[in-house]
Amino acid sequence: MDKYYIGTLNNISKVGLSHLTDKYELTEDLEKANGIIVRSYKMHDMEFSENLLAIGRAGAGVNNIPLDRCADEGIVVFNAPGANSNAVKELVISAMILGARNIVEGATWVNSLEGDDVAEQIEKGKKQFAGTEIAGKTLGVIGLGAIGAKVANAAHALGMNIVGNSVVVNPILNVPCEMYDDLHEMVKVCDYITIHVPSLPDTIGMINKDLIADMKDGAIVLNFARPDLAVNEDVIAALESGKLRKYLTDVPNQELAGKKGVVCTPHLGASTVEAEDNCATMAAEELMDYIENGTIRNSVNFPPVALEAKEGCKKVLVLYKDCGDMESVLKETFGADLEEVVVGKSRTNYGAAVANVKAASAEKEVACDCVLRVRVIG
Repeated sequence: MDKYYIGTLNNISKVGLSHLTDKYELTEDLEKANGIIVRSYKMHDMEFSENLLAIGRAGAGVNNIPLDRCADEGIVVFNAPGANSNAVKELVISAMILGARNIVEGATWVNSLEGDDVAEQIEKGKKQFAGTEIAGKTLGVIGLGAIGAKVANAAHALGMNIVGNSVVVNPILNVPCEMYDDLHEMVKVCDYITIHVPSLPDTIGMINKDLIADMKDGAIVLNFARPDLAVNEDVIAALESGKLRKYLTDVPNQELAGKKGVVCTPHLGASTVEAEDNCATMAAEELMDYIENGTIRNSVNFPPVALEAKEGCKKVLVLYKDCGDMESVLKETFGADLEEVVVGKSRTNYGAAVANVKAASAEKEVACDCVLRVRVIG
């Protein structure tokens, strides 16, 4: 193919799109798009063209994309893990300080004052907003991945003690951190608890009345990850009783907005110019690498797979479902013309394999009921 077409949903960073090479052309016609870059646009009701090879999510969460349906149609979905991690880290740290120092409440009070003696009113009333410092306090991080590890590093630099729950451990964690397998034991020592895990069956509702009961009296909880990780009624009850001092969240809803002790921000985690540029850049590069080379990295519906091109060969990329031994299928299909094959290690029933096949044989049909899509590259 001489030219590939990329469609966009939402406003995508021009910096990110500038990474597309001259092999690519932006199009508003999604029917002819080979790739789509999307942010938050809800794609569940969309019909996808046979021309569509891949979707690049310029961000981390993919709840707006029908992953299984895309997989069944042979469409690889990528996200951009870590591209917005610094932006979220900075927001979490700032929120922790806002909560500790009662800054939101104090600013709201000041803005409500009237008269020509505002300065005097402030001096008389400021003591009601006296807060605490974060230095010397203990921060518990649930999920030490790309974001959680950066939060831990930054908090330690500000003088905090760090403990963590070993849901995810990322190599970028470079500060002392006592690890806990038992979350209930960890929260007993924490002044602050921040959660950075995806929404999964075993994480949904993990901030609940049972876990809160084991927290220190007056603990502050931060949720800048996903709304369903916390049981809102349990959090509100704990705030009303004084068990929790504050609940700071970037993923609020109508149950939380306006509640005493809750500080809500309007999902600002990745809303920086730099994060939007980074996410769009990663999404564009992932799409190009897949379309041109058959490389899958950071996909959320197919396993990672990559293979260097070999002279005299074409690459055959196979996406499949419910196949126990794709390597044998490819050996049977191409015989001695199969030079090498790599099968991605999958944790689901969707799989991917890529093979270098002698050019003369690369167009042979891979005859197997499990095949979703075959692409010949090169």
